[in-house]
Amino acid sequence: MVKVRDLGLGFNSDEIVLFKYCSGSCHRARSNYDLTLGSLLRQKLITPGPQERVLSHPCCRPTRYEAVSFMDVENTWQTVEKLSAAECSCIG
Repeated sequence: MVKVRDLGLGFNSDEIVLFKYCSGSCHRARSNYDLTLGSLLRQKLITPGPQERVLSHPCCRPTRYEAVSFMDVENTWQTVEKLSAAECSCIG
């Protein structure tokens, strides 16, 4: 449960909404790509650039989203599409 104004989307509202997110480990879902990339990174045979972040394992990410509705300080209903995770899976 978080205040709408804390979502970082610029809405001015004191309402509290349920923000569902994905978390967890995906190591069991590692593919040959993930295993190879991890090995090459450890051996320093490939090196990411200074602004790159390379992950050698799948990430737990939303695969389906829900919209969230709330009332702002102007008493106007707002709806933010694709805000809250409705379903998660290992992606990558």
